[in-house]
Amino acid sequence: MVVGGFLAAYHLPVDSARFNNALAESLELTRWYAREHVLLCLVPAFLIAGGISVFLNQNAVMKYLGAGANRLVAYGVASVSGTILAVCSCTVLPLFAGIYRLGAGLGPATAFLYAGPAINVLAIILTGRILGLELGFARALAAVIFSVVIGLLMQLLFARSEEQRVAAQAPPPDAAVIRPLWQTLIFFGSLLAVLVFANWGADEGSGGFWNGVHALKWWLTSGSLLILGVAVVTWYRSDWQEWLAASWGFAKQILPLLLLGVLVAGFLLGRPGQEGVVPSSWVAAAVGGNSLSANLFASVAGTFMYFATLTEVPILQGLLGAGMGQGPALALLLAGPALSLPSILVLHSIMGAKRTLAFIGLVVVMATASGLIFGVLAG
Repeated sequence: MVVGGFLAAYHLPVDSARFNNALAESLELTRWYAREHVLLCLVPAFLIAGGISVFLNQNAVMKYLGAGANRLVAYGVASVSGTILAVCSCTVLPLFAGIYRLGAGLGPATAFLYAGPAINVLAIILTGRILGLELGFARALAAVIFSVVIGLLMQLLFARSEEQRVAAQAPPPDAAVIRPLWQTLIFFGSLLAVLVFANWGADEGSGGFWNGVHALKWWLTSGSLLILGVAVVTWYRSDWQEWLAASWGFAKQILPLLLLGVLVAGFLLGRPGQEGVVPSSWVAAAVGGNSLSANLFASVAGTFMYFATLTEVPILQGLLGAGMGQGPALALLLAGPALSLPSILVLHSIMGAKRTLAFIGLVVVMATASGLIFGVLAG
């Protein structure tokens, strides 16, 4: 290892323009992520995750999302979560960690993990508008089906170990609700509103009603913060330190791995519209047509690429213009928003190597198969 490290340092291609540009892109993407994504996306997500672990009644989570919950209810709730959460693969991680550690079954939890970023209603609409109605509809339908199928398969693959985990976390039978439901709904609703409104992006291609509402995003965010502050002072003032401590615990576990992953992803692939050490022409050439290899490559590439919320659409628009096939485009849309190198590193720390590899494998296989089928139908 020492010899290998010495040889790698000795032969660093510091005179290469592409290598130096990739280093710059890595730092640029990390700086952008820290400035634009951490405060607006991750901090509210960490606070929600901390609130879930401290304030949410464990019996309620077990009832609706636990391994023994009604499957129709559990997977129904998990599979449509993305319609209200405009989050990326990284922002959903603290929320996933919160419900998983509180006793949610692996199946519903991973269905939520996939659905959160994949069924973003704004991204679905933008996909249909810019990339075509067929691709937008296929993305929406496949993402909903994916979330349920992936959750069911994950639960099946790890049924025995999940039974042991849930049994160890089961609350006492007489666990009582500490606060009225309406107080809990206001608390989490205001936190969720901050997350949604603070990250509400305008559609620059048009005016219209939603862009008019978008102009009020910071008023809506401030109002949500005011409601949250009143709720904390009125109902949670005896527990706020425990809440912040739990939120900080999630941040310490997740944030360093995310920043490391973003740094590596920027070095390899650069920012949207820019290049890292891997030429974008290689990617465009590898995803032309509708072959198995093209769809598989698109799925694998999407798994490791980092997409901020909604950025996958303009990226796909450029790749389609460079000759990308319709099938690989869908495969990338299904795999990309749900996973990334940063999120993979964090998932490993939350649910272990076996579950993480199984989740990645299911996403890649199903995205590849969907791309092949859609490519044939669209062709």
